[in-house]
Amino acid sequence: MKASIIGLMILSGSPGFAAELDLDPTVIQNSPVLQRWQKQVPNLADKIRNDPSFRTRYRVGYASELYIGVEDLRLDRTNFTTSANYRASNWGADLHYYVRPLGSYINVAPTVGYRHLETAEGANLGVRALFVLSRGGGADISLTQSWVAPFSVEETGLTTLSIGYALTHNLRLSTDIQKQNSRDRKESRFGIGLEWMP
Repeated sequence: MKASIIGLMILSGSPGFAAELDLDPTVIQNSPVLQRWQKQVPNLADKIRNDPSFRTRYRVGYASELYIGVEDLRLDRTNFTTSANYRASNWGADLHYYVRPLGSYINVAPTVGYRHLETAEGANLGVRALFVLSRGGGADISLTQSWVAPFSVEETGLTTLSIGYALTHNLRLSTDIQKQNSRDRKESRFGIGLEWMP
């Protein structure tokens, strides 16, 4: 009964919930969480909505050649993240802006950056859709569509489907399927790698 009353008071932001429940002072003294909540009860609904449902990932893997990279490195406390990757035939960096609260299970992010391919080099413009299956990096799927050197004769479309699944709290297995479409060349690649989440 007390647990459910605590839950209701936390969600409603009611102050002084420990005193109202007539808790033993020793329990409060031995609980840093209760001590913090006596001063200010956290807004859990706001935290769930705005704390990212995904985590930064440092990547290494193989997709026809070795690659390294970082995904969704958050910029301060904003909805902006940055990603970068390097392999000999495909390297670059992108800036993403997630339009929905970062705690959302479904999100969309316009993307702008710079990319070098064998067929094109220049600005990279596109959009990413993120589907979070398990919060905190447990499992997610992202689909990115972008165009390198848009509006030029070298314009190349990139379609990337990425799936990640956590093996431990910090380590994930990831797979990528990428299609490149240019006027003179069409290419598909499959990659598999490991991701470290700090």
